Amino acid sequence: MKKNWWKNTVVYELYLQSFYDSNNDGIGDIEGAIEKLDYLKNLGVGAIWLTPIYDSPLIDNGYDVADYQNINPIYGDIEKFKEFIQKAKNIDIKIIMDMVVNHTSDQHHWFKESRKSRNNPYRNYYIWRDKPDNTSSIFGGSAWTFDDSTNQYYFHQFAKEQPDLNWENPIVRKEIAVMIKWWCELGVMGFRFDVIDLIGKEVDNKIFANGPKLHQYIKELRKNSWASDIFLTVGECWGATIEDAIMYSSPNAEEFSMVFQFEHITQLQDQISKYKPKAVDFVKLKKIYKKWQQGLHGRGWNSLFLGNHDLPRMVSKYGNDSKYRKQSSKTLFTTLFLMQGTPYIFQGDEIGMTNLNWKNISDYKDVEIKNTYTDLVSKQNKLTHDEFILGILQNGRDHARTPFQWNQQINGGFSKSIPWIPINNNYSTINADEDLKDPNGIYNFLQKLIKFRNNSEYSEIIEKGIYVPFLVEDPNLFIYARANKHTVIKIIANWSEETIDITALKVSGLKILLNTETSFENNKLRPWQTVVLREDRF
Repeated sequence: MKKNWWKNTVVYELYLQSFYDSNNDGIGDIEGAIEKLDYLKNLGVGAIWLTPIYDSPLIDNGYDVADYQNINPIYGDIEKFKEFIQKAKNIDIKIIMDMVVNHTSDQHHWFKESRKSRNNPYRNYYIWRDKPDNTSSIFGGSAWTFDDSTNQYYFHQFAKEQPDLNWENPIVRKEIAVMIKWWCELGVMGFRFDVIDLIGKEVDNKIFANGPKLHQYIKELRKNSWASDIFLTVGECWGATIEDAIMYSSPNAEEFSMVFQFEHITQLQDQISKYKPKAVDFVKLKKIYKKWQQGLHGRGWNSLFLGNHDLPRMVSKYGNDSKYRKQSSKTLFTTLFLMQGTPYIFQGDEIGMTNLNWKNISDYKDVEIKNTYTDLVSKQNKLTHDEFILGILQNGRDHARTPFQWNQQINGGFSKSIPWIPINNNYSTINADEDLKDPNGIYNFLQKLIKFRNNSEYSEIIEKGIYVPFLVEDPNLFIYARANKHTVIKIIANWSEETIDITALKVSGLKILLNTETSFENNKLRPWQTVVLREDRF
């Protein structure tokens, strides 16, 4: 198998419990994913990142793993998963597993044993202390929970049902490596490592991310489990700098294929909380992309995304999800996918699914929303109730987790039973059937964009060419070029609701390679229109 194949592919994040329910119990499942493989193949997807399907109490939607080597029965079983891997492989789609190794569920065998006594062999698999400090959980409240069976506190950076593993324990590291190698031998072709920058924590020194032994642990894990560039591995690192990303993903790093870094997300949020409403700063966003595209070029590899299971819907956050939903979706994808890096599609974005409009806290399922509301509104009074609701409407995680909208039938064709989480009420107008019927729809355009990126004479320039931004301070236009010694392609994107005359850019007569609309006339970009042009000069 070709090494580094992931540089020339597009990854689809599949949130299984909300994708397609084959047995009508209200929960998406592996058989449902198998039935929809052709939908993904026709789109042009080369790999599927599958969010956690391990046995789990689902306190945090599967990111609380109770058994790393068993499938949650609500999704299927290990034999059905093997079938999924094989059928995907038959159509040249690789399966990437979500791997959560910073913490487990409190229902994991290791933790159940760990809490039995202070002398239990599993005690040191987790982090226990006699007294808590003032460290806060990312999900709100204290990061320490008292366990009366042994009269000590255990550490958890997320929900109290998600105790952190003690990576300083070499036995823990060995167990995890053996488990990951087992998945590789099963046929999985890579892993997305959840909050991996937290595993090197030193809680007594108040070091919670990017600990001094972090890269040592990752190198050791790679050596003892996948140990090859034929696997796509991506580390989720919320606070990564460019230098961090180089350490993770440079050609000689012997760590990951690439990183998920979030500066383009976090730098556009309020410092108090992502739930404090704040408008997107478009110019700042462009500067962040300039920084990463130029700073990482030739030294590491990035992931390209604007949406995932932890983020709001792409078109609602960055585009216009009402009047220009299709136009802005196509422009967001084009702007992103022609940068250097591996692009990711979050399920539903390829048909322009949007944020919810739920205005009651009780409507939401997400443990983060509920815990953070209690912390910031009820206890600390840092945000008002109304502010928090507006923040959820902008940035809540449940927006991305509602059922996929396949058609106009009951529950959007996702299930004939009541879904585990309610479907967005706009499914009758926004669904796959409707979008695929439209020759100028998002899905059909994305097919062209993916072929252009991965299978055209311009693929090499997109993979290796330099990034040259233009008019970075412009409040409406996102313009950049990708160039090598012989060719320049220029991406001119209108991220606004205005018609913009670009005569001054001197593009008349240039070859149009891609166009999000059916025409480009009189040097004028329509609202949310993007054109990709070829030129032989800057």
